[in-house]
Amino acid sequence: MALHYNLSKVYALSDNDSDFVLQIMKVFIAEVPHDLMHLESGIEEKNYSQTYSYAHKLKPTLDLLGMEMMYDEILQIESWTKAKGKRKEIEEVFKSLKAQLDKAIKEIKKDFNL
Repeated sequence: MALHYNLSKVYALSDNDSDFVLQIMKVFIAEVPHDLMHLESGIEEKNYSQTYSYAHKLKPTLDLLGMEMMYDEILQIESWTKAKGKRKEIEEVFKSLKAQLDKAIKEIKKDFNL
């Protein structure tokens, strides 16, 4: 049983097509670490545009994969970019998001033999 993700929306979207689900997982594993790296550098450099862009890109994926807490954190990051907040205001949220996504990636790799 998956602890860090929920595939019910993916299965519903795909009419229980396991090949489609596998492709979604492969794309997730391939793209999310890259997106996180850009999100982190955007926060570090206070590049609000870059940070917003990558947060906005991750948002539908987190929703699709049932990552509710991570989804809430990405919304906080988006709000931070709009308010042009101070870096220290968002660092803990990002650390939590990154830690959870790292766990999810590890779990997905194991569950799907990727």
